Amino acid sequence: MKSSTGKYYQALDHIRAVAVFVVFIWHFNHFDNGQLAAPLVFPLSLFTEGHTGVAIFMVLSGYLFAKLLGNKKINYPVFLYNRGLRLLPLLLCVLLIIAAQAYMDDRLNAAFFIHLLKGFVLPTLPNGGWSITVEFHFYIVLPVLLITAIKFPNLLVLSLIIFIGARVGFYFLVGEVQSVSYWTIIGRIDQFLLGIIGFKLKDHIAYKNYLALPIAVLFLVFWFYFDTLGGFYNPEANTTNKALWIIIPTIEGICYAFLIAWYDNRSRPSNGLISRLMALVGNYSYSIYLLHFFFVFEISEFINAEIIALSNPYVALMAAIPSFLLILPVSFISFRLIEAPFLRFRKSYLK
Repeated sequence: MKSSTGKYYQALDHIRAVAVFVVFIWHFNHFDNGQLAAPLVFPLSLFTEGHTGVAIFMVLSGYLFAKLLGNKKINYPVFLYNRGLRLLPLLLCVLLIIAAQAYMDDRLNAAFFIHLLKGFVLPTLPNGGWSITVEFHFYIVLPVLLITAIKFPNLLVLSLIIFIGARVGFYFLVGEVQSVSYWTIIGRIDQFLLGIIGFKLKDHIAYKNYLALPIAVLFLVFWFYFDTLGGFYNPEANTTNKALWIIIPTIEGICYAFLIAWYDNRSRPSNGLISRLMALVGNYSYSIYLLHFFFVFEISEFINAEIIALSNPYVALMAAIPSFLLILPVSFISFRLIEAPFLRFRKSYLK
């Protein structure tokens, strides 16, 4: 999809497609909030730990805004206005549907609305909306980060060290750190920062073809190791698992920043079928991301109960792929009727 600056980057839509696909499979596989056994084929741990798809979106945000804005001057209120037009219409529609469901279940009360309103400040909104709140937290500090990247780039690295230190302190004070590393800007800031750094280093990364595959393989091995320690849903299974959440946002940020910068600079626009399909999915990724919550758990529960047990990660993956395709028509309609009309009201924010 074209940004409000008029630029379109097909490679970044490909990355969005991968991110939303990984998130979908994550929710499909964990419809009962249980941890699947670590797959014997280690690359598949990317799907049993598919929550990492959210990190792809976060790193991509940092990378994209560094790419779009760079050292340009921006009208910050107009920038926020445009981001609101991009993200809020569909999010508000989703919250309206959730409110309607609450009304039908006799749960529509003051506490319900207070919880929703709180979610626009704290990352507590349902259906993945919490990550949109974190994204807006990033937008608040984005101008400072972009100026820092231009004038004092070393301070970005220092900021990473400070936030890692903050998570170390939280871990020793509370005994866990997953709650802030995964759900809040305290963990996610690493990924935004590393996305910006990835763009700043893109010219160096672009020709490091010999590093792309080893980094991807090592990253997948890490998730396999994390899986064997209990994974996302069983942090109490192993002390190492709990402590790893101190640096998981950083590990994700480093790997994704490198791979995004490498792919963006080595990929070329293509009209091939796979390329166009991935770009299409990437274009509708926001609708897929917010709307799949209304379908994915019912689909997986039905398959698990009526067709085949999904306790095996290989079976679950094979069942998730056609289920993902079922969501695409709904996402297409959502994009055309809810997202696209508001995009016409965007304004140029570059001075």
